[in-house]
Amino acid sequence: MLCSRSGACAVTPQLGVVRDVLLQHAFTPFRTTSGARSVVLLRGPESWRLHLTTCTRSYTQQRKRFYKTVNISQEDGAFQISLDRRRLRTPMGNIVKLPNEPLALSVATEWEAQKDIIRTSSMYMSRLCNKAIDNPLNETAEERIEQTLPFLDTDTICFRAEEPPVLAELQQKAWDPVMKWVEKRFDVAFGSSTSVIGPEIPDGTKEKLRKLLRSFDAWSLVGFQEISEALKSVILALALVERHISVETAVALSRLEEEYQIGHWGRVEWSHDVEVTHIQAAVAAALMFVQFNQEVRVVSQKLPSDTNKEQSVKSTSVQ
Repeated sequence: MLCSRSGACAVTPQLGVVRDVLLQHAFTPFRTTSGARSVVLLRGPESWRLHLTTCTRSYTQQRKRFYKTVNISQEDGAFQISLDRRRLRTPMGNIVKLPNEPLALSVATEWEAQKDIIRTSSMYMSRLCNKAIDNPLNETAEERIEQTLPFLDTDTICFRAEEPPVLAELQQKAWDPVMKWVEKRFDVAFGSSTSVIGPEIPDGTKEKLRKLLRSFDAWSLVGFQEISEALKSVILALALVERHISVETAVALSRLEEEYQIGHWGRVEWSHDVEVTHIQAAVAAALMFVQFNQEVRVVSQKLPSDTNKEQSVKSTSVQ
């Protein structure tokens, strides 16, 4: 880091690389080309301000399909994907090594489904795997849990409307049964509030859910966090993972107030439908991601030791 006497500090270009990696993980439709990059921190009298200075041009990313076949191989207890003869890598350059076959099949299918142009925005499972493998922020499982629990304080179905009465009644009929089921299932209490502050979640509830999430492996936590963020609700995420509700129901419940407003004020043609489809696809992929990692782990733990040994390298073509 280089700092001038005025207090301005220029961080080395490596930070720009980290920024690019994070952008790739978000699968934004834009990226920057090579050029001068710097991150400048200007220290003001009261706070720090972060300025990203980029002397580059941006363009819509259009990457053509460069491979003919997609293959799956198993080596050293992990599954790998090959595009022709090249190993699939993450945005940070790590070889994609997946812990179970269902995940490998899902990722391979996404790559095989690409046509002339590779559209990463449609590859939800690949994005989750990349995030779990690269872990660009070096987050531990405990840190992911502590990032997820605060969603309870702003959980969508804990905030209720007083007006109009029709919406308030709709929320009560749609949300209360799911909330009560989760409360009974995990012996916790949430409550609801019409205040902008929201209900005060008991410490005992957070501690019980903390212990529950600690039973998840690191990869499953990535998926659960994704579901909670997409639905803006840990409660709905729990009901979904426990298979009490479907993906379509979970998304509909998370958008209850929005759909009410759309019904009242009208729908923007195509826009709302595309948004709902995107959320459903993202949540469905994250749910499968959790289930593949959780259920395969449980099955492997129950298998006899002689059938759970590492097997020789296997290769499968996905076509």
